[in-house]
Amino acid sequence: MAMIPSFFNNRRGSSSIFDPFSSFEAWDPFKDFPFPSSSLIPRENSAFVSTRIDWKETPEAHVFKADLPGLKKEEVKVEIEDDRVLQISGERNTEMEDKNDTWHRVERSSGKFLRRFRLPENAKMDQVKASMENGLLTVTVPKEEVKKHDVKAIEISG
Repeated sequence: MAMIPSFFNNRRGSSSIFDPFSSFEAWDPFKDFPFPSSSLIPRENSAFVSTRIDWKETPEAHVFKADLPGLKKEEVKVEIEDDRVLQISGERNTEMEDKNDTWHRVERSSGKFLRRFRLPENAKMDQVKASMENGLLTVTVPKEEVKKHDVKAIEISG
């Protein structure tokens, strides 16, 4: 604390200055709003609304990676549509609630997610592979070799 300058020459713990570190209780900015939780997204739809998926391109393939902790491979679907669209979807079901239980905090989400990606022309649609290990889904879409155009020199006459 000695590194932080004191503008008011006040000691820590004094009540005349606001001290943001004096209480670590969480402030809920939506506490007084009329919806049931502090989220604008309904609980049943909040699950993976923003499931993040990384897409990188290597010289050999397009690689998609999604963090899906707590999901089993049976709860995830990877599909390819005719028009070169990769679709990744899944669902996490809510835990059965006992009416006698008192919940102090519910942070794990449940619900459905769906992400779609239009694949480039060089994707080998018939060789797509997917694997899931420790909650990490990896989808590999091999690429066709880029055909190098033969360049033929034309002799200029005259």
